[in-house]
Amino acid sequence: MIGRVILIVLDGVGVGEMPDAAAYGDAGSHTLAHVAEAVGGLKVPNLEALGLGHIGDFAGVRRMGNPDACFGKMGALSKGKDTTTGHWEIAGIVKDDPFPTYPAGFPPDVIQAFQATIGRRVLGNRPASGTEIINELGEEHLRTGSPIVYTSGDSVFQIAVHEGVISVEELYRMCRAARKLLKPPHQVARVIARPFIGEPGTFVRTELRRDFSVEPQGRTLLDELRSCGLPVVAVGKIEDLFSGRGISRAIRTAHNAAGMDETVRSLKTLPRGLVFVNLVDFDMLYGHRNDAIGFARALEEFDAWLPEVIGVMQPHDLLCLTADHGNDPTTPSTDHSREYVPLLAYGPRLTRGVNLGTRRSFSDLGQTIADALGAKRLACGESFLDALLPG
Repeated sequence: MIGRVILIVLDGVGVGEMPDAAAYGDAGSHTLAHVAEAVGGLKVPNLEALGLGHIGDFAGVRRMGNPDACFGKMGALSKGKDTTTGHWEIAGIVKDDPFPTYPAGFPPDVIQAFQATIGRRVLGNRPASGTEIINELGEEHLRTGSPIVYTSGDSVFQIAVHEGVISVEELYRMCRAARKLLKPPHQVARVIARPFIGEPGTFVRTELRRDFSVEPQGRTLLDELRSCGLPVVAVGKIEDLFSGRGISRAIRTAHNAAGMDETVRSLKTLPRGLVFVNLVDFDMLYGHRNDAIGFARALEEFDAWLPEVIGVMQPHDLLCLTADHGNDPTTPSTDHSREYVPLLAYGPRLTRGVNLGTRRSFSDLGQTIADALGAKRLACGESFLDALLPG
């Protein structure tokens, strides 16, 4: 009955702390509720109509009597709270051991090996906000040519260079070298290229960021869909998060506006299969910068776009909205937060208003999509497809 699925991940839009949040330093986090409160109420009438108000109490969001979508929230079984882990779990891989993090920076043997490989010394090597460390060390980088290496509360090895000092192509080569060096026990989830331009005091990161992720450790929803001949279109950084595996067409986008445009464009030409979208602005531009007002504005812009994507849906389509973790911009931390994620499932001919409850794992969504599109059952997850089908 379902021939096409649109899966949109609102990166960082959590809906409340999980029971183990305190172990991650995230007690009290509630991204969506705190963002709504910070701006005196969200104006998201289209998400409201789908049933967002049934997932939790969010200032400005009403609980509609007859929501258009089925609704619920999902918890993570995987250990960790990073982007790679969240997307992998949605696609059916539950990671029992978390990717390593480095609150004191990377150990000397890792940095020394990296410096020997690239033939340059590095600056930084500590957890930091990307914009702050570029402003702090950018001038020294211009003078010495040494790349800036930093991390965060997430499992990332980030390399920042000025495009006028080190070319983007050379930066990517450095990232590939780091990816090859970072083996267990230092196998971070992502090596991230962070190019920037400008003069001291006015440095700006460019849109040529790239993520070099670990290859998925098992078969994913994307692999199974491709195995049965279904196309998988990846919009945003999906290709990077899955190392290109199981993807028939990848469309890189740097911001939400481009991601939303490419989603609609893809739906106008793709007759069947999966369109898998990551919208990153919530997390990258606002969550990590503790900008609740910007976060709210991005949510309202997404909401205003929703009628456009719904307008190009076919009768037998399924639209799924979710997230990969939280990133509460109202807490002192600038890192991801261990939270439940929203779940909204809508189709023109599907059941409406069903409470899908609190799902045990993100992988329930991946299993449902595999079930809906006739792919092989995934290793993890319980399908809720029956709740979506009428009659």
